[in-house]
Amino acid sequence: MKLFCFVMLFFTLTIQAQFQINGIVTDPNNKPLPFATITTADNTNTITDVDGKFEFKISSNTTSFAVSYIGFQTKIVGVTSDKKFYSVALSQKTDNLKEVVVSNENPALTIIKKVIANKNKNNPQKKLKSFEYKTYNKLIVTANPDSIDGRIDTSATYKDFNKKQINIDSSDYKFKEIISKQHLFQTEKVSQYQFGNNKLKETILGTKMAGFKQPVYEIIAFNLQSISIYDSKYELFETKHQSPIADNAFSDYNYKLLDTVPIKGRNTFMIYFKNKKRKTNALEGVLYIDQENFAVAKAVMRIKAVLDISGIHEFEYVPEEKIWFQSNTTFKIVKGKNDDDIKILGGTIQFDGDVKDNYEQRKKVASDFTYLISESNNFDIHYNTNPSIKNPSLYIEVKEDANKKPEEFWNTYRKESLDIKGQKTYQLIDSLSLSKRIEKRLGLGRKIINGYLPIGPIDLDLKKVISYNNYEGFRLGLGGVTNDRFSKLFRIEGYGAYGTKDGVFKYNIGSGVLLDKNTNTWLNGSYTDDVREIASTVFAVDKRVFKIYDPRPINISTFYKYIAWKANVQTKIIPKTEAVFELARTYVEPKFDYLFNYNGQLYSSYIMTTAMASIVWAPFSEFMQTPNGRTETDKRFPRFTFQYTQSLPNVLENDFTFSKIDFKTEYEKKYLNGQKTSLLLQGGYAMGDVPITHLYNTMPNNLTKETVIQRITFAGRNSFETMYFNEFFSSQYVFFQIKHGFDRIKIMKKVRPSLVLVTRMAWGNMENPEQHVGPAYKTLDKGYFESGIELNRIFKGFGLGGFYRYGPNQLLKFEDNIAVKISYVIDLGL
Repeated sequence: MKLFCFVMLFFTLTIQAQFQINGIVTDPNNKPLPFATITTADNTNTITDVDGKFEFKISSNTTSFAVSYIGFQTKIVGVTSDKKFYSVALSQKTDNLKEVVVSNENPALTIIKKVIANKNKNNPQKKLKSFEYKTYNKLIVTANPDSIDGRIDTSATYKDFNKKQINIDSSDYKFKEIISKQHLFQTEKVSQYQFGNNKLKETILGTKMAGFKQPVYEIIAFNLQSISIYDSKYELFETKHQSPIADNAFSDYNYKLLDTVPIKGRNTFMIYFKNKKRKTNALEGVLYIDQENFAVAKAVMRIKAVLDISGIHEFEYVPEEKIWFQSNTTFKIVKGKNDDDIKILGGTIQFDGDVKDNYEQRKKVASDFTYLISESNNFDIHYNTNPSIKNPSLYIEVKEDANKKPEEFWNTYRKESLDIKGQKTYQLIDSLSLSKRIEKRLGLGRKIINGYLPIGPIDLDLKKVISYNNYEGFRLGLGGVTNDRFSKLFRIEGYGAYGTKDGVFKYNIGSGVLLDKNTNTWLNGSYTDDVREIASTVFAVDKRVFKIYDPRPINISTFYKYIAWKANVQTKIIPKTEAVFELARTYVEPKFDYLFNYNGQLYSSYIMTTAMASIVWAPFSEFMQTPNGRTETDKRFPRFTFQYTQSLPNVLENDFTFSKIDFKTEYEKKYLNGQKTSLLLQGGYAMGDVPITHLYNTMPNNLTKETVIQRITFAGRNSFETMYFNEFFSSQYVFFQIKHGFDRIKIMKKVRPSLVLVTRMAWGNMENPEQHVGPAYKTLDKGYFESGIELNRIFKGFGLGGFYRYGPNQLLKFEDNIAVKISYVIDLGL
């Protein structure tokens, strides 16, 4: 969701900032020199990028700058007020090159080894017991109008000096006219960071977002770059990379000593690093290493792919603590190159493809010159003060009045006053936001991704419109829930559905009242008359999953009718958890041939009065507290789900006494090479007198048909593809699944499948089988095993998978152990 919201707002292209000089540094053969050092007389410095280009802000009294590169002669370049672009060619040194010698091996490698060995001494989060500081951040999306062809005029057509008529794209005129007056987007934020007990918390004191009445909290939580340069996994634009100073970094990176330069009065080694595998999205950059204590004094991290992304970390040396502490960070997105257009939610963003034979490069349009830049400045820094951190389990907390701060607040914390262009952005952006309906479209996108379509004060539930199963046939319905336009403190929800095959109308009606906004605590009540798949496990705290097409229910034919009264409390009051506590009275009537034998009496229907507690615990996830409530901003693993259900004897005509314990553990690991491993361990234990309707079927998804072709259906998410419906039932079971997905393979331009290897296994047992009269079934005492291969997203989201059943429950005919399934993954282009 964070990535969706961010991409909806910002996609950026080529950068050329104002109030700066630009240029390129080359060798005698006119080849660019990446990461050449550019320094002014006051020791302000920068470096060229991988293409030898540079952008440099200078003061008005700067008269020259020096360009140096190891192995080349340093060149002094004069600065004139009427010149903005400088092409600097360096000459190679005629004497023998003498690198800085640290040992007999690669000097850069020796230096990096010492950086790694001294990380704990130089990392503020390891060396210092505590610290706190404030940060002012400004993010803008803008463009330099001087980069855009044409001039601002009232007409889109004019004549040059030769009276030749020239047509200018009117959209370029409009864009240039807008960008000359204001930025496309602008947001500011003031935060307080506190570190103690090995935890870092951000409290947002003020936030200001042009064009939005309410801040977009997903954007606030979006991680543009790692806060600490010492993290073993360096994060840039929500993508993690192996850090160049991680303990095992040498297996991924090559290093080269470029130069020695002074920073803040201390001498540093300038080391270039580059990924050995040369992937298109690989991390590269430059580290400035203090020659005395081998701490990072400055870092430039970059990815040059479809988007050219860079993150710069600058530090101040603190003599009292003998440590480099981060003072400024800069994040930039620049337009990169790609062969294909990228589609985002139906809107096409065009990127320049590489020039090839018989192809011409696309002509740049005005919007190609827009860019995004985010700058953060740290101040009011205190060390070892043991700050009192409220709610330390939260990663981010947004103050209630953060978006209501007066202008005096912002003038206090801004490093520089807003220029006229920045001021007009806040004044004019509201009209642009309204005309483009950005805020409305963003809200609509949020709802649709979760399966709702807002219509006035009601969000229609897209999951309820149409579905199909073998018992109801086509299930046609309509449902929804009231939204904030109706009330922020009270909600009403419900649905109605009709099955074309069983000819029965089902419905639900419910309501809820908000008890506490900060902990998202709701008190709910509902009445339901519907059907449900037998022996299916439902965790009350599971997140709602919306699929345009959910294939598994198509094959299900055994359901039970239930009429339920429920009251529950939903809450996030316990840190890093979400819980549901529920009381329910349910009338159950199996809609298949089944009787439950209880103490010699056969039940064809029964009543269950139960109390249930369900909780999901995500100890490693990051959470954000906003004025709208608490949300999980960074989903991490492992995460654990527990659910306990207890029947209540002699309460509201309850028929049976039983208990159920269900649990689930999920783990997911994403690798830097694009691969992903997912593990799922799930189990349940039913004790007492439990009808088969409320036992376990371990998610079968195979049809009882003669041939493999007849059994081809859509694959489920975590289901046994070779297990036939109603083949196994258990009162206790454990299920384990492992999936390993490889990065997508490009076979043709639009054929890029992803290979996934899958293995599933389960064991189970049935206690008191004599209680279940009617259905014939087997048990999982000896275990059930299947493995398979999925080729997902072969074309337009469609894929194909094959699975094989083996082990003690393998069937006699070879073909009966095989299942072929179609998969479908919706691609939003994110």
